Amino acid sequence: MLSFFKKIFSGRSAAGPTNWQPLTRTAAQLRAHEQWVAQQVYLNWMGPFFKAYHFQKTGVCAKQLRVQLIRDEARQGALFFYDPSIGPGNFRHLFDFIRDQVMRLGYNAAVSDKRFVKHERYAECIEKHFLKPQPNDCTATGRCNQRFGNVTVDLVSINGQPGFIRFFANPYQDTIFTPAAPFDALMDTLFNLPPAPPQVQKLIKQYYK
Repeated sequence: MLSFFKKIFSGRSAAGPTNWQPLTRTAAQLRAHEQWVAQQVYLNWMGPFFKAYHFQKTGVCAKQLRVQLIRDEARQGALFFYDPSIGPGNFRHLFDFIRDQVMRLGYNAAVSDKRFVKHERYAECIEKHFLKPQPNDCTATGRCNQRFGNVTVDLVSINGQPGFIRFFANPYQDTIFTPAAPFDALMDTLFNLPPAPPQVQKLIKQYYK
């Protein structure tokens, strides 16, 4: 039974277009990301995006950062739209930071891929982190703990410019799994952070590009 769970929770996502390629970061990019995290630059946007998410749920438009909800039968999530005040570099770090925080909740990064699609009037790039819960039998019920279900984080760019981060959970519906925790709880765990102090706000320009 355990080997069955490991097979489900490991490996790649469902088969997709063949032009997906592995998403990698250079050594310099990895060092910059580690420093960005250590300096808590993410505080400039995690809390504000969290507030914008809840404003959107109540039908109130946020004054600055824009969020759109994802609501359908299979998944729950949100789009976090890029704002020029953030900068492409910070937005990329934020994309990877969300992945890192999901992994801290007991997830494996099953796939990190990217693909380029040329449309008639524009070029689109999608970078994707696909995360699966680590195999973990729930001793109380005998069912596998799926936490929030599978979690996907996408960074979508148009003509080389960041457009939005798509963040959503896709729960398993099979009864061999425990019920998935709600997406609101995932948002609260990851995004409900304190505001950035002045010294952290000053670091935005350092990582802007």
